[in-house]
Amino acid sequence: MNFYSKRGPMPQRIPRIPLLERKDVPPDTAALYDALLAQRGVVPNMFKVLAYSPGIAQGVAGFLRALLSDGALTGWYKELVAVRISILLESEYAITAHEASARKKGASEEQIAAVADFERGPYSEKEKLGFQLADRLHRGPREVDNPFYAELKSSFADPELVELFLTAAAFEMFPRFIDGLHIPVTPLPAAK
Repeated sequence: MNFYSKRGPMPQRIPRIPLLERKDVPPDTAALYDALLAQRGVVPNMFKVLAYSPGIAQGVAGFLRALLSDGALTGWYKELVAVRISILLESEYAITAHEASARKKGASEEQIAAVADFERGPYSEKEKLGFQLADRLHRGPREVDNPFYAELKSSFADPELVELFLTAAAFEMFPRFIDGLHIPVTPLPAAK
């Protein structure tokens, strides 16, 4: 476990909403479970709760697939931005999930380990600036003042800015949903 909370890992808690297994969901949601299993090697527990609302589960899966794939920014970097926000929110679930995804998408162990102290990490100045944005957005959108935005604009193209802002903002929401409902950390699939 690689959890950066100053208070230590979250205690094991009983999920507030039972997790739905594949046998308990309608066929379209079972197909989503199959796709997640094929893609990730496991069905994330978050989706086993989202399955109570199949349309939302499908929408979230599509949103995350588009957001965290390679685009204007690399998928591994967006996963590390998600890790950064998850560290700030002290979400063991989200840290574990996004570290695994970053690793799968090509982030080095050194890059993953350095997210908590990114200023000293093996990142370009541009990548560090993206982490600074995540920190500022975490404190509130007013923290992204005009001088800081001008600095961002000098380093990132508009499509990159859209992906960077949306990644940081989205991962303020997901850990709050997960941890508020006490969704347990998804066990990582066995290494192949």
